[in-house]
Amino acid sequence: MLRFLTAGESHGPAVSVILKGMPSGLPLGAEDIDPDLARRQKGFGSGGRMKIEKDRVQILGGVMHGHTIGAPICLQVRNLDHVKWQGKAVPPLTTPRPGHADLTGAVKYGYRDLRFSLERASARETTARVAAAAVCRKLLAEFGVSVGSYVTEIGSVTADLSDVSIEERAARADECDVRCPNPKAAEAMRAHIREAMEARDTLGGVFEVMALGVPPGLGSHVHWDRKIEGRLAQALLSIHAIKGVEVGTAFENARKPGTEVHDEIFLEDERVTRRTNRAGGTEGGVTTGQPLLLRAAMKPLSTTLNPLQTVDLALAQPAPTTYERSDFCAVPRAAVVGEAMVAYVLADELLRKLGGDSLAEMKPRFASLRAATLDDLPMEAQEHVFW
Repeated sequence: MLRFLTAGESHGPAVSVILKGMPSGLPLGAEDIDPDLARRQKGFGSGGRMKIEKDRVQILGGVMHGHTIGAPICLQVRNLDHVKWQGKAVPPLTTPRPGHADLTGAVKYGYRDLRFSLERASARETTARVAAAAVCRKLLAEFGVSVGSYVTEIGSVTADLSDVSIEERAARADECDVRCPNPKAAEAMRAHIREAMEARDTLGGVFEVMALGVPPGLGSHVHWDRKIEGRLAQALLSIHAIKGVEVGTAFENARKPGTEVHDEIFLEDERVTRRTNRAGGTEGGVTTGQPLLLRAAMKPLSTTLNPLQTVDLALAQPAPTTYERSDFCAVPRAAVVGEAMVAYVLADELLRKLGGDSLAEMKPRFASLRAATLDDLPMEAQEHVFW
């Protein structure tokens, strides 16, 4: 239903995205997109590039008179740093950095300069993703669905969020430069990042993305490639430096017996409910209607001021890596990109569920969606011969 395609390089003129499949009638302007672009740029531990760029979107197609028209939406964000590169000779990059796409990109595409890998593999590309997903977020808001994020770990520092409700976490994170809802842990994270800066190193961490108001029934239990957990995990793993994804408390659950893991089902006032959400808002490849909770692990960034051992491919001899401008810790910024990818998947699944070419068609269909009530779950309670 929905699909977006990004284009552009880190130091090229701009990054662009085309989003197709968005229904007509959705109110949309740059003011709906720019705040998320600004959030993606904030975060303690960011490098010098974020002091240069002031991301603002240009809507180049698919929107007229302040509303989507059902056509592909074209969005563009200029790279202000481009003027420093335009028309200038750039030294070749021949020493691949461990952990980056320098070497693998050259092997795949036959590059004779590793900078071709670097330019497209840069996380600058996520600017375009966040822009497209802001449109998806706007669509979700029409149906009462919100998506937020927060950081739970940076390096060896872990935040205890047991006393912060899931509804409060994202709002508190937005007020913090490390996106951590726990002030004490946030200060420890800042100190840890400062230590990494002084040591000329980088740090990774863990962030969580949550979605509230998600209706039950998104995804599928009958098609492997439509299972909601699989789609969400793939979307999060597509983000630069993300190496692991968890749904709910999956790894903690794996260490427990089943009777302590599964969310028991109760009947309360004709509604079929659950009192726990260890499954993270999904069951059998389908959303349950409970808060959706996903956790992503980000490795430390591969560009470090302290050089690592590599090989100079032009000279065919050992060499240290050369430094390319980068963040010291990008976990707070990556959390916002995580929100974007979750919003995109949920918007796509909502469109699959509802159908319709316009917002006006979708809204009555949303109002008639089945819920987990006895009225919506009539059972025949008789034997069947299935085949």
